[in-house]
Amino acid sequence: MLFITPTLALDESEIQETFVRASGPGGQNVNKVSSAVQLYFDIPHSSLPIELQTRLTQLAANRISEDGILTIDARRFRSQEQNRADARARLVALIQRALIPPKTRRATKPSRAVKARRSANKKRHSQTKAWRRAQSRDD
Repeated sequence: MLFITPTLALDESEIQETFVRASGPGGQNVNKVSSAVQLYFDIPHSSLPIELQTRLTQLAANRISEDGILTIDARRFRSQEQNRADARARLVALIQRALIPPKTRRATKPSRAVKARRSANKKRHSQTKAWRRAQSRDD
């Protein structure tokens, strides 16, 4: 089980991981060992609540395929286990961010003073332009 919160957890079967060769430092080891991890999480077929699935889809839209599969690529460390833990931690962090519901926007109106200030600024700007036009140039 992968615990997100004390009340929410994902089953290991909902996560697929593949290991690929990582570029970067590692010496001869980099050509022999598949240390980078690609974690796949199928959002539509997961056990997460529907509201959480939609928020997660919106939050990570650029990392989700057309099928709704979230891909996390972890290749920061040289060891496979560290990259695996990093990918899982990033998935948990992403789901935890999706757990926070967005604040609802309250419609507000500009105050009378703000409207008056804006109108005065517009009149002042208009008057400045009018003064520039009114002067005739005798060249």
